[in-house]
Amino acid sequence: MKYFIIAGEASGDMHAARLMHEIKVLDANAVFTFFGGDLMKKEGGRLLKHYREMAFMGGIPVLMNIRTIKRNFKLCEKELLKTAPDVLILVDYAGFNLRMARFAKEHKIKTAYFISPKVWAWNTKRAFKIKAWVDEMYTILPFETTFYQSFNYSVDYVGNPVCDIINEFRPGHSDEDSFKITHKLGPEPIIALLAGSRKHEIKALLPIMEKVSMSFPTYQFVVAGAPGIEPGYYNSVLKTNIKVLFGKTYELLFFSKAALVTSGTATLETALLKVPQLVCYKMGLGWFLQFFRKHILKTEHFSLVNLIAGKEVVKEYFQSEVTKRNLNAELHQLLENKAYRERMIAEYNEIEKILKTNGAAKNAARLIVEHMK
Repeated sequence: MKYFIIAGEASGDMHAARLMHEIKVLDANAVFTFFGGDLMKKEGGRLLKHYREMAFMGGIPVLMNIRTIKRNFKLCEKELLKTAPDVLILVDYAGFNLRMARFAKEHKIKTAYFISPKVWAWNTKRAFKIKAWVDEMYTILPFETTFYQSFNYSVDYVGNPVCDIINEFRPGHSDEDSFKITHKLGPEPIIALLAGSRKHEIKALLPIMEKVSMSFPTYQFVVAGAPGIEPGYYNSVLKTNIKVLFGKTYELLFFSKAALVTSGTATLETALLKVPQLVCYKMGLGWFLQFFRKHILKTEHFSLVNLIAGKEVVKEYFQSEVTKRNLNAELHQLLENKAYRERMIAEYNEIEKILKTNGAAKNAARLIVEHMK
């Protein structure tokens, strides 16, 4: 069968590549055409547009690249009609993919969505569009099933790919000392800093995290460098000699005593690696984001860990709450209060039980192939 896949960012490339691999196991004649990245390209097929030419986030970057975005839409529509696939598979990336879902519906092309857009967080009425345009939805968060049921839309929970990736993770070093020696770290216990994957997040959060590090002189703080962010950018933000490690996030967390984490998938990764954490988010336009959270955000929590658990497992700090004093106090609890740490790890174990399946990509691939046949 012919599969047309759209993944518009690095994480989508990774998850789509795993999905393609599982589809090939079930369909020896699978032919892929896609918008994606290098990992998808390794699985075979025709790459039409790399996600580097698509991943524009935020109002200003979108406005600055509006012509490129329009060209990408036109190219996708043209190739979708030309290819006439048996199914269009959309991977997250709501802004682009929901438009293509509507286009596919208008042209009677079957659609499957792997990794739902976070419509449950805000502007929930987008669920009506998904119900109208998407034939099959495969979700990766258990609470999304209940959310879509409220719109009388049946979806399939297939498991969480992050959980699968963490389960497959094996540290490259046998012990903490060898990890430190290899990466020229000191002998002190490690605190991991995950300051976000975008420059505006790093600029807003890393300086505060750096100030916190000064209050814990018996620990060494190490930044997990984000993919696509050049080392020079971290050097321009940091005022001290905090080490930045690239491509070693899981291993860094594995050997860390605690972590300061920017909201996002990283909070779930940290939890599944059983690292005590605090979660924070801060950026410009503080008044607007405070208004957004109070009046527009539809969830009580904003970290994936708490959303999945349905309660507070980790402390969350938002905008004006992200202060040296608050982060210092919570980090002290994470490091010194043994019972507090153990309760958090126990909650992590429960979250892992909730998420565990025999493979999200495998389950999604099986359902996609079954529905097409």
